[in-house]
Amino acid sequence: MKEEKLLLSSQICFPIYSVSRLLTKAYKPHLEDLGITYPQYLVLMVLWENDKVSVNQITEKLLLNTNTMSPLLKRMEKMDLVNRVRSKEDERIVIIALTDKGRELKTKALPIPDRLFDEIVTDKVEIDDMLKLKDTLCQLITVLTVKNEVSVRSE
Repeated sequence: MKEEKLLLSSQICFPIYSVSRLLTKAYKPHLEDLGITYPQYLVLMVLWENDKVSVNQITEKLLLNTNTMSPLLKRMEKMDLVNRVRSKEDERIVIIALTDKGRELKTKALPIPDRLFDEIVTDKVEIDDMLKLKDTLCQLITVLTVKNEVSVRSE
């Protein structure tokens, strides 16, 4: 029956959406200890990997829009986690750099991934399941990113 395709239980997107929300919620107590939100944590992870990058590089890496990123970065600057500086080569480009406080949070954040794994991994969900899921989701992100780029160009 074709109507079954419209059942919530038949959807691929709903479990992904739900897991995303639940994982973000699981991060919350760990990140509250650091005084940051999950989106701020994502930005910090990008900067801990490569400091002093443009806003566009961060938005591309996190698959977010600039209009989402700008207020987030302004709040992070007020929290003294990052500095925003115009590029000397091209004033249209804003470079985001970690402050000392932003760099110090990296050490405090180091145990978070292991804590999350400890909370999630059980006899029903093993580490191999998590790693396979991550790989599958990364492949899906690649496919959907390419598909979305093609559809944006054709509009």
